[in-house]
Amino acid sequence: MTEDDRRRGRDETEEERADRMWGELIQEVRVAQTGVQILFGFLLTVVFYPKYTLLPRADQHIYIVTVVLGACTTGALIGPVSLHRLVSGRRVKPRAVRIAARLTFVGLVLLLATMTSALLLILRVATHDGYVPWLVAAVVAWYLVCWFGLPLWARRRHTVGTENR
Repeated sequence: MTEDDRRRGRDETEEERADRMWGELIQEVRVAQTGVQILFGFLLTVVFYPKYTLLPRADQHIYIVTVVLGACTTGALIGPVSLHRLVSGRRVKPRAVRIAARLTFVGLVLLLATMTSALLLILRVATHDGYVPWLVAAVVAWYLVCWFGLPLWARRRHTVGTENR
């Protein structure tokens, strides 16, 4: 295989590409779902602790927002599995992969919001210092770099032509 062949990408049909992309997408979703399930499970238990009622109203509201974001994140990241199951065998896999990829992206954005909200709540409860928003902002900036900045940079820098999209 020459350098030129490698730059052109794989020699696969649209259906083969959809199959490959589906497998890759499901692996990505598995990683994200594990984190969401752990975080969401933890969040669901917090309200049952006696100290929950002692939290200031603002922290209770942050908790509610965090739980709702966690539920929405779970829905978006489980959505591709349901989509696949409901359209399997209907010869729409390339379109289903595109829809599932968008749902997964929405799930990642919601995961960012969920983790931001959870971090804000935990740090507000752990310490009432004024640096909490700055610390949360720094962590969010780190997430943005890791989850979106570096991948977009790599995509822009290393994508040759439109066939690799």
